Amino acid sequence: MVSDNDASNGAANGDPQMPKIEFPCLYPIKVIGVASESFQQEIIHAIERYTGKITGDLIKVRPSKQRNYVAVTLTIAATGEDQLKSIFADLKAISNVKIVL
Repeated sequence: MVSDNDASNGAANGDPQMPKIEFPCLYPIKVIGVASESFQQEIIHAIERYTGKITGDLIKVRPSKQRNYVAVTLTIAATGEDQLKSIFADLKAISNVKIVL
């Protein structure tokens, strides 16, 4: 039996699709990269070009066990897919960035 949810997201016909995001919304972005003094600031600067000022309570930083890498999670007020695509493209262009989620 196929539920309404399965039919609406394409799973019923074998074409799974990601659920659509309803904008505006709070959207967490996690960036993992090589630890450096400027890494966190580069990430914040790249994102703030599209969102405006991000307050410290919306930023979480977690170094790796041996402190070679760092994960920075920022929660933004996302306004649309174009904004997110631009942010992700700019983040991926930063040399120390390894993964953007």
